[in-house]
Amino acid sequence: MDKIIVITGGTSGIGEKTAKLFEESGNKVIVLARNINVENPMHYACDVSKESDLIGVFADILKRFGSIDILINNAGYGLSGITELIETNEAKQLFDVNFFGLWLTTKYALPLMKSGGRIINISSAMVYFPLPYRSFYAASKAAVNSLTFAQRGELNKIGIDICAVCPGDVKTNFTKNRVKDFKTNERYGDAIKKVTAKLDSKENKRMDADIVSNAIFDIANKKKTKPMYIIGKKYKFLYFLSKIFPLSILLKAIDKYTQQD
Repeated sequence: MDKIIVITGGTSGIGEKTAKLFEESGNKVIVLARNINVENPMHYACDVSKESDLIGVFADILKRFGSIDILINNAGYGLSGITELIETNEAKQLFDVNFFGLWLTTKYALPLMKSGGRIINISSAMVYFPLPYRSFYAASKAAVNSLTFAQRGELNKIGIDICAVCPGDVKTNFTKNRVKDFKTNERYGDAIKKVTAKLDSKENKRMDADIVSNAIFDIANKKKTKPMYIIGKKYKFLYFLSKIFPLSILLKAIDKYTQQD
């Protein structure tokens, strides 16, 4: 391919595996992350929620490489807790990384992109199947999808392709690194702990990260993308069902799924 690829959150999980695929295919892969290999000249220490970091990084990328072919917005993290009791700063920080960080990265990458460029935003299947006590994460990814679809209309006019990739549950350190707020009161009791334990116990049943990274690689190499891709057979089937059954039935099924046995 011999393209210049920028990947945020590219030192762990899906991002790391995706970066490796592009490197093995002969591309120059630039990784933006908070924790990097300082000896790798293609790695930039960067917090996507800090605009000053991004301004400096993309100024240097312009100086070194001149342009970008593909941007993969992968950086993000999870937050669980009772929606009513989540601290305001926790919710805002999540959006600063998952949504505003993605937008800012795109904002400063676009001046380096020409017609034929591509942006892949990593979202989540939770946009379509939001779980109780994961409301802010689901909302941040729903915002990513809406931004992607709206911006697709803007960028198509100048020859830049943009799409959202929505994986289901994946075996990475994402669950381990999720911010878990267990504050509760008599209204909710121990529901948050029980639901979190039940969902986390399914870690071994999640799909392998290679499935997602391979899908991202394939999407990056398509002649033209669809606006959105759901990754994972189970989630594709559930998405199909969501188009047939009323939302009320879907939400009841999700609520039953998360209840403690």
